[in-house]
Amino acid sequence: MPSVLSLFSGAGGIDLGLEAAGFDLVGAIELDPNARKTLALNRPGWPLLEPSDVFEFAELVHPSTLGLKLGELDLLVGGPPCQPFSKAAQWQSTGRRGTRDERASCIDAMARVAAKLHPKLILVENVPGFVRRPNSGLARLEHQLADVHRSSGVRYRLHSTVLRAEEYGVPQLRQRGVVVAVREDLARPFEWPKRVPLTDQRRAGDALFGLRVAAPPAASGRWATLLPSIPAGSNYMFHTPDGGGEPLFGARTRFWSFLLKLHPARPAWTLPASPGPGTGPFHWDSRPLAVDEMARLQTFPLGWRFEGTQHVGVRQVGNAAPPLLVEHIGRALMTTLGKAPPPDIVHAIAKQKVLAVAPRRRKVPVDFESRRAAHPRHEGTGMGPRPRDTRVG
Repeated sequence: MPSVLSLFSGAGGIDLGLEAAGFDLVGAIELDPNARKTLALNRPGWPLLEPSDVFEFAELVHPSTLGLKLGELDLLVGGPPCQPFSKAAQWQSTGRRGTRDERASCIDAMARVAAKLHPKLILVENVPGFVRRPNSGLARLEHQLADVHRSSGVRYRLHSTVLRAEEYGVPQLRQRGVVVAVREDLARPFEWPKRVPLTDQRRAGDALFGLRVAAPPAASGRWATLLPSIPAGSNYMFHTPDGGGEPLFGARTRFWSFLLKLHPARPAWTLPASPGPGTGPFHWDSRPLAVDEMARLQTFPLGWRFEGTQHVGVRQVGNAAPPLLVEHIGRALMTTLGKAPPPDIVHAIAKQKVLAVAPRRRKVPVDFESRRAAHPRHEGTGMGPRPRDTRVG
């Protein structure tokens, strides 16, 4: 089986996808103790290597560390921290720094590992901004791999794109920036995996069908009792002049994920890693999603357990790559290596004939009657974030 070394392994989303595509994990590097426990709990046979810090590992690694010779590693993969390139970061005072953010140095560490091992393929999975924003991670990676060529003569051809997870059978609207570097001596070209037909795309109701949660989390915070008044598939915009509800908010004055609810007959909205009390997507039953439900929407296998509290589990799932999406990428990588991928798609979600029915929306609670007013709408695209008067917006 082709070998893969995983950096920034997290809860194992990337590694699960590559395992399903036919790769053999020869080592995983992950610093977070809860994520390491998650990996050990679910895949005790996966080797968790030391040092667990990628920067330290990059200085000490040698092909013999993995029981290989120089150039024998088939695939080096990593999903480095996405904060410098994420869309959410662009709303922060330190946003838009990209490669100037010190966290972007993770790309350098990954390139140093590549310089030590000369893998045949390199796969980087991240947010869309990694490949298409100014100060992108792609530019930094290109620069680092050019250094590898100058120092060792090993050259890589880079391919990059943004993949939409729902176009590969994942029941979630999730865009991922993907970079594939192919060592120049490989004879076969790399081709991006083919998208599934629109009729084969999956919905939130498909993923959550039959899933029983013993203790579903309850909504909390200031807006918890308002959630049942918002229909499935909508968000706070329902209670604006642009929606069909009550005039409780100004249009486009909140983040899109505010009071956002799933609809069983549509793909889920993107799952965040650190949601606030009013941040969706929420279940159509007007409550936060359980960790197991989030995991299924990410296409983790049933029974995959996440170490830690609800908050820790949510963070692990939200930061993970969908195993099914990576499985499709991995199958394309297998072809580039001249290997036949397995006959079946392991992490596919079954399509259901009958889906759950979302509850009918309820009336706005009396507690929110005082918010009925002619709230001003946001000025428009390009005006940027600004402090909001919570008495009005």
